[in-house]
Amino acid sequence: MKIFLKKTIFTILFLFSFQLFSAETADNVTTYPNDFETSTFEDEVYDPLEPLNRVIFSFNNVLDKLILEPTAKGYRKLPSPLQSGISNFFGNLRMPLIIINQVLQGQGGNAIESTGRFVINSTIGLVGIVDVASRVGLEEKDEDFGQTLAAWGVGDGFYVVLPIFGPSNVRDAAGTFLTYTYDPINSFLIDQNQGWFIPYRITGNAIDYRSKIIDEVNALRNNSVDYYAAVRSSYYQNRKAAIRNEEDNVSAPAPIISIEFE
Repeated sequence: MKIFLKKTIFTILFLFSFQLFSAETADNVTTYPNDFETSTFEDEVYDPLEPLNRVIFSFNNVLDKLILEPTAKGYRKLPSPLQSGISNFFGNLRMPLIIINQVLQGQGGNAIESTGRFVINSTIGLVGIVDVASRVGLEEKDEDFGQTLAAWGVGDGFYVVLPIFGPSNVRDAAGTFLTYTYDPINSFLIDQNQGWFIPYRITGNAIDYRSKIIDEVNALRNNSVDYYAAVRSSYYQNRKAAIRNEEDNVSAPAPIISIEFE
């Protein structure tokens, strides 16, 4: 209980301090006329750490080309049923965290449906390998702590590129921290002395997600005048769509270029 309280207090202080820093620095920005010649989404991006972010972005890009993308391409060569089973399994492990965030956002109906989805897929669906729930109309509705904080009124903060994790902002970085701190599955595994599985879960999630956006990443990488700016714009468009629960809308932007570990 003491550890839980310490983590909660640390998280609150982390968010509060960064919100103050973002507000103060935003008031001290020197602007020029051509700064305002931007797109709708670029107008909303505050990137004071751009030089550092670009260095980290380049590192992530090299790492992706050398390790993650080749691994994801190899993964895509697996038989489709096997890929689907692996993806379903890892997706099912995310459900308890999704349910928590739906409850925190006041989405009672979605939380009940997600709970039903988790129970059905964990039992009839053979620990999530078979997505039986979707066949009976219980579709996955993804939510995370970043979206929850946004629903509570926490602003984006400034844009950051995290090593390995990719594009983020202060709020979503805090959401990532909360995910690894409070994920029920990880906590259960550690409690059962099965923490050895967590790295495999993280790696499996990353490879599975990366395999789904190979074409999108290559198109953006090969056709962008400024790949960094294009990824940043894609990130903000997709996060705003996710916060507004527009993921399934035909007008929603292309998949976010990032690595999903949970």
